[in-house]
Amino acid sequence: MKKHNFSAGPCILPQEVMQKASEAVLDFNGLGLSLIEISHRSKDFVAVMEKARSLALELLGLEGKGYKALFLQGGASTEFLMVAYNLLENKAGYINTGAWSDKAIKEAKLFGEVVEVASSKDKNFNYIPKNYTVPSGLDYLHITSNNTIFGTQVKEFPKTDAMLVCDMSSDIFSRQLDFSQFDLIYAGAQKNMGPAGTTLVVVKESVLGKVSRKIPSMLNYQVHIDKDSMFNTPAVFPVYVSMLTLEWLKDLGGIPAIEEINDKKAQLLYSEIELNPMFTGFAEKADRSNMNATFNLTDDALKETFDAMCKEAGINGLNGHRSVGGYRASMYNALSLESVGTLVDVMSELERKG
Repeated sequence: MKKHNFSAGPCILPQEVMQKASEAVLDFNGLGLSLIEISHRSKDFVAVMEKARSLALELLGLEGKGYKALFLQGGASTEFLMVAYNLLENKAGYINTGAWSDKAIKEAKLFGEVVEVASSKDKNFNYIPKNYTVPSGLDYLHITSNNTIFGTQVKEFPKTDAMLVCDMSSDIFSRQLDFSQFDLIYAGAQKNMGPAGTTLVVVKESVLGKVSRKIPSMLNYQVHIDKDSMFNTPAVFPVYVSMLTLEWLKDLGGIPAIEEINDKKAQLLYSEIELNPMFTGFAEKADRSNMNATFNLTDDALKETFDAMCKEAGINGLNGHRSVGGYRASMYNALSLESVGTLVDVMSELERKG
């Protein structure tokens, strides 16, 4: 039985993408060679990289607007460092909404002054800060759009004269936004786009080259732009699968189409959490994430029963992060409405048994 995969990452991928990727591992483009053994300089893979970068900009509505798309390595954790290395000259502002913001702040402090503009740490990050004032004189303001651990999501982004940088690792390509409001976006592929091993960076080229420090080549966005994401050997398989996923999304109707599906999935699950007395949500309602729903049992004595019911239904990856406990249902783009319905049915059955 195919499992209902609610894992927070690595993410669920579309079955047709998995099929094409598996075929490419055996024989890519009829070459008689595997995708993972051909040269990354070959015309076949160069075409993959070019298409992946082009699709990213197209889907985000950023083609012809001065942005470049890169597929790099090191995950979002390396971007915590690279953002500051490339953009922080004097002072940067960070909105602290969880564990990943904390880590980004720690890295940025190596390069200059960091101001924590707002934080939701006082309530274990179960909400998104609001009504804060962004100070003047910032080189950039950094915000994490979606918080996988705590199940919160930014619904409205701050207005600022500073450059706006966003970690979109867990909700990239999931909802319509004016992506041109951001000067730099980064996202680890393994949450909503592909397998672990590559990271998408979308950067407005005009914001680069303004810091006085010398930047090592591997950490310099401009170097990677100049080399078309081929400065070093790229993560061939993750880039290819990301390209396939972006093709799948485009064929589906792009971000508007997937947003409609994601809204239905979230509404279905959150309605059950609201109505079912056996469960309680963790995140504040106004800030609940469409990607990661965090919730707890109202009676922990039911955990063994509920876990057994989920296993019987083929539900996988539902355990919450240790920082929150309980459960976390990650509803990334490729997760079907049917899978969410299966989870809701189990939750309803627990209430009937209770």
